[in-house]
Amino acid sequence: MTGTKQYKVEAGHRRSTKDGSGKKPKTINLALQGGGAHGAFSWGVVDKLLEDGRIRIEAVSGTSAGAMNAVVLADGLAADGSEGAREALHQFWKAVNNAASLSPVQRSPLDLLTGNWNLDYSPGYLFFDILSRIASPYELNPLNINPLRELLIRQVDFERVRNFSGIKLFISATHVRTGRIRVFEKESLAPEHVMASACVPFVFHAVEIDGESYWDGAYMGNPALFPFIRRSEARDIVIVQINPLERGESPRTARDILDRINEITFNASLVKEFRAIDFVTRLLDEGSLDEKRYKRLFIHIIAAESEMGPLGVSSKLNAEWSFLKHLRDLGRRAAEHWLDRNFSGLGERSTVDLRSLYHGNS
Repeated sequence: MTGTKQYKVEAGHRRSTKDGSGKKPKTINLALQGGGAHGAFSWGVVDKLLEDGRIRIEAVSGTSAGAMNAVVLADGLAADGSEGAREALHQFWKAVNNAASLSPVQRSPLDLLTGNWNLDYSPGYLFFDILSRIASPYELNPLNINPLRELLIRQVDFERVRNFSGIKLFISATHVRTGRIRVFEKESLAPEHVMASACVPFVFHAVEIDGESYWDGAYMGNPALFPFIRRSEARDIVIVQINPLERGESPRTARDILDRINEITFNASLVKEFRAIDFVTRLLDEGSLDEKRYKRLFIHIIAAESEMGPLGVSSKLNAEWSFLKHLRDLGRRAAEHWLDRNFSGLGERSTVDLRSLYHGNS
């Protein structure tokens, strides 16, 4: 990238950080969870934050669909500031819809009639769900064909992302051999890193990077918050939550039990980080730690649990445009509501009770 092009890229990002009042925008870290098609909810949240103009995103940590949203966001910012990012996200999710239009995994006629977004009664979904439990992706897809990788390459200019200085990226994957988290940063980011972050082990071959195998980052960081502590100046972490922490009832059917196990597993690392952040915060409040050495973090969550809760795990494979737009609109409304209630708290305090998130009501 030439010096002139680099300047234009950075200038485009600076334009995106101004609001109409002339006030300096507040700077945040953005944490984007994974969740297949439910990542369109995060698209809506990010779209609203960019449109609002009072917030500048310094760094993004993303996993799986959150990782894809993160790199598309960075590429759009690099190309044409906030408006470029909003357009890039729109085009990415439309491309996801187009790629899935001929998939046999579609809603059943009854679901279409009743407005049910889940795929629990889709013959295609049921067939592949059963098949994935008795055969591995190495047996079912020996050539390792993954259209999502080609889609990502078409939609994202990774060289432009790597050379863009306007945002930091942290993409999480799970190292298969050790079971530990691996965080890939923007400066060396390639399509393989994002595909590793989104590699569901029952569906895709493990992604090989430098001779090591990686699976979906959601197992060990959904998303990882710890990179923000040392690698970002911003103290505020805004988590876009698409996997419910709590459910109103205990599951009874085999599918519901498995779905709940997956939710608990994918939230476990995040809950642990909540506990650690709350512990450090309490020590800082007591004066037991030096604030010059330990960073005080403010945690915020944008979610729509009452609307997202009824959506089953099967709906994460529903890439119909009407559903993706529905999720986007939910995300936009959730972000607007959150901004109205909590914008003033940015830079001042957490707007969630961390202890309640890891202690629950017990």
